[in-house]
Amino acid sequence: MASVNTEECFSVALKLVKEGGNLVRDAIKKTKNVEIKSSVVDLVTESDKAVEKLLITGLSKAFTDHKFIGEESVAAGEKCVLTDEPTWIIDPIDGTMNFVHSFPYTCISVALWVNKEAEIGIVYNPVLEQMFTAIKGQGAFLNDEKISASGETDLGQALVFSEMGTSRDPEKVDTVITNITTLMTKVHGIRGIGSAALSMMSVAAGWGDAFYHFKLCCWDMAAGCLIIREAGGYLCDPQVFVMQDRLFLQ
Repeated sequence: MASVNTEECFSVALKLVKEGGNLVRDAIKKTKNVEIKSSVVDLVTESDKAVEKLLITGLSKAFTDHKFIGEESVAAGEKCVLTDEPTWIIDPIDGTMNFVHSFPYTCISVALWVNKEAEIGIVYNPVLEQMFTAIKGQGAFLNDEKISASGETDLGQALVFSEMGTSRDPEKVDTVITNITTLMTKVHGIRGIGSAALSMMSVAAGWGDAFYHFKLCCWDMAAGCLIIREAGGYLCDPQVFVMQDRLFLQ
């Protein structure tokens, strides 16, 4: 079984994430060079690429035998393979659409997985200076203060986060709208902030009570899933709900 010095890995990653945050903070109000990926709303900027390069370069120097899965690297053609080896899973800018529009809900998400389990999670919104962190077994924190999920179990009292996604396929768009319409009369409120990672952090911090999304990529949730668990929250495949009560469609 692979093993790592978790504290050392966390320290190095945290420093690099803060450096990446400086790039995001400096660029968010500037004109961006925007490219289109899978759809007209699936975007990448020079800042996405620069932050991912900074993180992978710095982590590679510190941990020469570690593996990497980065959103932009995969988009450029690299394979997305998770093994038992220590693997950093990176979303350099989650909420790129927000970033392009200078909307301050955007973040860097970095996770370390070992033996296919999350050991470290870091989600950083450098614009609002919100640093969410977790090391497996040590709790979840926002700017070094411990956080916890709300514990709300009544759906009617729950503030639920969701996202519209980047697909413009008419059938998928209709499904998203149908799900939201179905939920509207069953929950206390619905919110969408344009970043899956920050929506997850809202649940971890107890600001909201649930987040759902179909077909997230690993870099969207690799850090967030650990932080939520360490905050006392619960995660599962939404297919479970589809099979149980048909509340959601796919």
